[in-house]
Amino acid sequence: MTTTATATPIDGTLPAASLLQLIWLASPALPVGGFSYSEGLESAIEYAGIDSEAAVADWLLDQLHIAQARGDMAVVAQALHAWRSEDHARARALNDWVLHTRETSELRLQSEQMGRSLADWLRNQHQGDEERLRAVRLLAALPPTYPVAFALAASTTQAPARDVLLAYAFGWAENMVQAALKSMQLGQSAGQRILARLAQAIPAAADHAVQLADGERQAFSPMLAILSARHETQYSRLFRS
Repeated sequence: MTTTATATPIDGTLPAASLLQLIWLASPALPVGGFSYSEGLESAIEYAGIDSEAAVADWLLDQLHIAQARGDMAVVAQALHAWRSEDHARARALNDWVLHTRETSELRLQSEQMGRSLADWLRNQHQGDEERLRAVRLLAALPPTYPVAFALAASTTQAPARDVLLAYAFGWAENMVQAALKSMQLGQSAGQRILARLAQAIPAAADHAVQLADGERQAFSPMLAILSARHETQYSRLFRS
């Protein structure tokens, strides 16, 4: 797949088109279904005593650093390079790692559904561009996971990996905060304060993720896995995970 140059201008400013593409990819309006998942948060509210603004913020900060930065964000950074260098075997290996490390059926189905939806969006965006559609078809055949699909969507921008990770993590943070607001008695102001704490922590998480090698990626969050499994039979629930 031929892409635009990935180098930013000499002053370090991200070109407007690339910046807008990252904002677009991070938007809750992106039609990938992220709003329908809580990634264990709904179950944590029910079973783990997550019952206040501070508790939600602490939970999500732990998830950012323990699960996202050490796993999915690192995959996004590595898959971004793979797509840009047309290393499709590498992209497939990273996709397989995501599939194999999902610890519950809900979490795996979430990543697959969002990956397929983003592949469909990319197919619609690149109608008539045969080179880019070839990469989208390769993605769709994996089957795609969301981190690897997101990396492909960002690969045609001029954004460096760190900026792509900032967009990815902020999109995740917005979805998680909205899940919290729908699951318990928190107002919009509380949600904005939680989001501010996450936004402050995201750059360090991105810095960590972008430096990880294959052997340093991790997918080990046992409490999250337990809560996700319990969510599958939770009596009353709003979300699919």
